[in-house]
Amino acid sequence: MIEKNEIIFGVRAVIEAIQAGRDIDKILLKKDIQSELSQELLSVVKGHDILVQRVPVERLNRITRKNHQGVIAFVSAVTYQKVEDLVPFLFEQGKTPLFVMLDGITDVRNFGAIARTCECAAVDAVIIPMRNSVTVNADAVKTSAGALHTLPVCREHSLTGTLRFLKESGFHIVAATEKGDYDYTRADYTNPLCIIMGAEDKGVSYDNLALCDEWVKIPMLGTIESLNVSVAAGILIYEAVKQRMK
Repeated sequence: MIEKNEIIFGVRAVIEAIQAGRDIDKILLKKDIQSELSQELLSVVKGHDILVQRVPVERLNRITRKNHQGVIAFVSAVTYQKVEDLVPFLFEQGKTPLFVMLDGITDVRNFGAIARTCECAAVDAVIIPMRNSVTVNADAVKTSAGALHTLPVCREHSLTGTLRFLKESGFHIVAATEKGDYDYTRADYTNPLCIIMGAEDKGVSYDNLALCDEWVKIPMLGTIESLNVSVAAGILIYEAVKQRMK
């Protein structure tokens, strides 16, 4: 039996794991692999939301010295959900959904801390992109104090497409950005809401900012230019909690 967060190696073993319904976070594939079986693997992967990265064989060898046959898969620590399935479910329950979207967050500890805050604040889901994002692994679960065992995580191919879907579904989109028009407390957090946070170095991407209803900023009164993203996320999430409790 394969435990969560373990690796699976060998082409046939990875194919069988996918077909058995295992939640695979990503697959590392040797750059020049050309076998017939590897083509079968790629065909199987096409029907699933699994990230495939082609890498030098040296990277695979650093992970395991066993006969990996040019393929290593990482079993996900969580079962990913889809925003398009979650939204109607929450509306049917009579909820006013609150989502947190993370654009380019790659640090596991920050992600775990944000997930912990989200769970404490009864956020309905965290949304991350398929690429250029944190891997939800055992360290993330540990940093989240177990929150990731219960908090829904949605991993989407396109955050821009997801934002469009949310707007069409009646969601208000608020971005935290240093380009913000005004203080974060002036935004409206009472409707179906998605708060989007960007990486500390790059912020929210322009394509995603363009779809947001409000750009807000947190006042910086000292000499450092920005807060840690997990702290900033906590401030906005609990502003939403405060407004909704009123």
